[in-house]
Amino acid sequence: MTAFLAELIGTGAMILLGGGVVANVVLKDTKGNNSGWIVICTAWAMAVFVGVTIAGPYSGAHLNSAVTIANLALGKLDVWTSLSYIAAQFLGAMIGAFLVWLMYKDHFDRTDDAGAKQAVFCTTPAIRNLPINLISEIIGTAVLIFTILHFTEPKMGDSTPIGLGAIGAIPVSFLVWVIGLSLGGTTGYAINPARDLGPRIMHALLPIRQKAAFDPGYAWVPVVGPITGALLAVALYLWIY
Repeated sequence: MTAFLAELIGTGAMILLGGGVVANVVLKDTKGNNSGWIVICTAWAMAVFVGVTIAGPYSGAHLNSAVTIANLALGKLDVWTSLSYIAAQFLGAMIGAFLVWLMYKDHFDRTDDAGAKQAVFCTTPAIRNLPINLISEIIGTAVLIFTILHFTEPKMGDSTPIGLGAIGAIPVSFLVWVIGLSLGGTTGYAINPARDLGPRIMHALLPIRQKAAFDPGYAWVPVVGPITGALLAVALYLWIY
């Protein structure tokens, strides 16, 4: 399997399971309706586990454009390889989101709450305050990347790209789990530009009745925030060590 295909399939599987749990919790008449935030955070962590397991041996399992950008900043990847990873992540995220919609279509049709339907695809803030929302995404992603760098510290001296697969699927799943439970309450913890923007675009394209608007006034936050958080984490790590 090529690295591009690994990132595409791994990210697609992650979004299928991560978006799937949100659909199961928030859409009308599902078996898991109203089962809550802990269910969502736990399944998202396990979704990362699945994606890392699939992609780890072939691409290092970035599955996250912020991770790829951190690698680029560290000189672990060149620009063109980084762009190919990011393209695969966005495409995989869109495919995963489409499959969630296809599987839960009957429940989308029965659900009147436009915000709930959009939440299956992308994040929205609990309280819309763009500076604080941006800070939330920066902090959440910085915790993710800074911790990954500590997990992978023995590899810092070589040219091996740092990815989620470099830590092992179980540790990174716990990391994503605790970020969701502790820091996810403000914005829904996108901490990944591809995870949010790709499915957000798919939501805009799919024939979903009474759906929420694309909201470009907020859509930039879960893109700029994670990129900024990743770069700050790299800068802090290099400054300390």
